[in-house]
Amino acid sequence: MNKVYFGDNLPILQSLPSESVELIYIDPPFNTGKRQTRTQLKTVRDAAGDRTGFNGQRYKTTALGSRAYADRFDDYLAFLEPRLREARRLLTANGSLYFHIDYREVHYCKILLDEIFGRECFLNEIIWAYDYGARTKRKWPAKHDNILWYAKDPGNYVFNYDQLDRIPYMAPGLVGPEKAARGKTPTDVWWHTVVSPTGQEKTGYPTQKPLGILKRIIDASSNPGDTVLDFFAGSGATGAAAAELGRKFILIDDNAEAIAVMKKRLGNVRGVEFV
Repeated sequence: MNKVYFGDNLPILQSLPSESVELIYIDPPFNTGKRQTRTQLKTVRDAAGDRTGFNGQRYKTTALGSRAYADRFDDYLAFLEPRLREARRLLTANGSLYFHIDYREVHYCKILLDEIFGRECFLNEIIWAYDYGARTKRKWPAKHDNILWYAKDPGNYVFNYDQLDRIPYMAPGLVGPEKAARGKTPTDVWWHTVVSPTGQEKTGYPTQKPLGILKRIIDASSNPGDTVLDFFAGSGATGAAAAELGRKFILIDDNAEAIAVMKKRLGNVRGVEFV
């Protein structure tokens, strides 16, 4: 059974049985101090429109609505700590946690995770690099997120190396035609576009993460039939990726707008229950 819970994630996590999920991915609020907002737009071709598109075509845009949440905590680590301790309890003996954060808090969060999981359980800091959005002129523009990977047991965890998606060589002429055709396995730096604001994947939810990132994590660190947990589920990208790859999922969020997005996105997934 796939489940989507609406409510405070801490008591829900406390109600789940120990060692019941093989993989946890979370993308908690980044504690930016801002109100995160995403406005959905409808775009139609109109010679007198307000935007210019491909080949100089003009388009008129209409706002359909917006979704938002406050991204601020007075004591961010105190908020995260009990939830991360529950996360470790819920992982199976060979389970993994992927913790998605940005440059503002990653250093403090790693110290907290080292304390909860043990420094020896830290496997990777993955850098997800992208190139989209505004560019400040006052410092180097921040165009990456950080994903910290921890295993519950550093001697026993799932990593399906042979199933990793392959990516093109940057200099294919240096490796020969056979290797170039096969491609190479990703490193700990992932170049991947953000969710296109005009693409089919978009849900209109603020901070939506691309399916390509979630599918790479789920494919690498779980097996078909395993259960994937995301207790800051947001747009439901983790559930969508898990379902596509033959995994079960448990999603939790306390934002009614997130639940509405997930009902629309995951409502047709077989065996999904909204609690």
